[in-house]
Amino acid sequence: MEGNGFTRRTVLRAGVAGAAASALPLVNVHGQTSGGRLALGLWDHWVPAGNDAMRKIVMDWGQKNKVEIQLDFITTVGNKNLLTLAAEAQAKQGHDVLSFPTWEVHAQSELLEPMDDVMTRLAEKYGKVNSIVEYLAKVEGKWRAVPAISGSQNKPSLGRIDLLKQHGGIDIQQMFPANDTAANVDAWTWDAFIKAAEGCHKAGVPFGLPLGTFPDATDWVGSMFRSFGAELVNAKGEITAKSDKVRAVLDYAQRLCQFMPADVFSWDDASNNRALISGKSALIFNPPSAWAVAKRDAPQVAEQCWTFPAPTGAAGRFTPYLPYFWGVWNFSRNKGAAKALVEYLSQREQAQTMVAATNGYDIPPFTSMTDFDTWQKEGPPTGVVYNYPVRPHHKAEQFIADYPAPPNIAVQMYNQGIQAKMIARAVQNKEPVERTIAWASSELEGFQRG
Repeated sequence: MEGNGFTRRTVLRAGVAGAAASALPLVNVHGQTSGGRLALGLWDHWVPAGNDAMRKIVMDWGQKNKVEIQLDFITTVGNKNLLTLAAEAQAKQGHDVLSFPTWEVHAQSELLEPMDDVMTRLAEKYGKVNSIVEYLAKVEGKWRAVPAISGSQNKPSLGRIDLLKQHGGIDIQQMFPANDTAANVDAWTWDAFIKAAEGCHKAGVPFGLPLGTFPDATDWVGSMFRSFGAELVNAKGEITAKSDKVRAVLDYAQRLCQFMPADVFSWDDASNNRALISGKSALIFNPPSAWAVAKRDAPQVAEQCWTFPAPTGAAGRFTPYLPYFWGVWNFSRNKGAAKALVEYLSQREQAQTMVAATNGYDIPPFTSMTDFDTWQKEGPPTGVVYNYPVRPHHKAEQFIADYPAPPNIAVQMYNQGIQAKMIARAVQNKEPVERTIAWASSELEGFQRG
């Protein structure tokens, strides 16, 4: 999944080298300028059909509004998207619109055109966005980017119906059916999770929970920490690692690791996917991409998969969430058309097209857009991704690891995988919990200064 592996010092101060075509709004609405040329650098979707759908939406809009479009899909492989962002920021030229990964809006906020007018109109039409996109894209009270539909993902539990029932003692379809019935959601706790993990481990199909310093690991670990109420840095930027809640989550993690593959500390972002697709794991935390690959390569595995939320803890249930954003450079030569296109891409009709094209992978930022029938109809098994969006009966919140720390600190914590490193020190090095917390506190002090 997306991630950068850069330190904040590198990313935030980077100066490296260089469908629905009907009822298309004209780009001169709201005083924005029509016509001309527009260059877009959008995220290269993991689901190939996503690029095809996006290309049609954008090109139809350009043709209708007499805007000449240059459209590039920029891969995350080799951090090409981050290098492109940094190079264009330094040169102050390039694309008019770019896709910005999770933390990059804050990194480039001084060079981004304010988007308050666009966000105000979207909110009036579709309701409020979730709090995490506001945390990531609103800088000093101004929206510096618009939360994107394409590429934004949740990372809930993705488990095997048969293996969890047989070895874990839980019926996940009964617990989280493909409808809004609140069955027995409160029973899906971290205590139930560890009990199921133990049973699946004994049966030779352990949970695939990576513990490295990359997004798939950082995201599920961050969600676990938050559900225990364990914050390392609070919203004021104060270090709060020395707490009973942090001690509790580290104690739990040590017990959980007894029932996980011994090599999870050396896994990469693809390891958990491979474990599920190969039939060697009963549960991972992931978007539907792992299931989609299984549908193609291992249909007998795919037909036993089911998506459902993360467990709940004393502080609540938190679904790992990684949003993308669409930003317009303030040095763009066609800001009016750029903002109009971003607003158009954010409409319900385009969101529905992208969700359908990506088999439900893309997550819109507006709760009012979680009623598309794609999630209910997709399969096999039918309804496999119904619980992929956060729904009211889940009693869950979308969450990004290391929130609510100020973003300039949180991005360093995230990229360094500080929480997973704490678990590794306690488990692999058998380091006392108090020493692990002292180490983390020292690291966090460095992040404060960074």
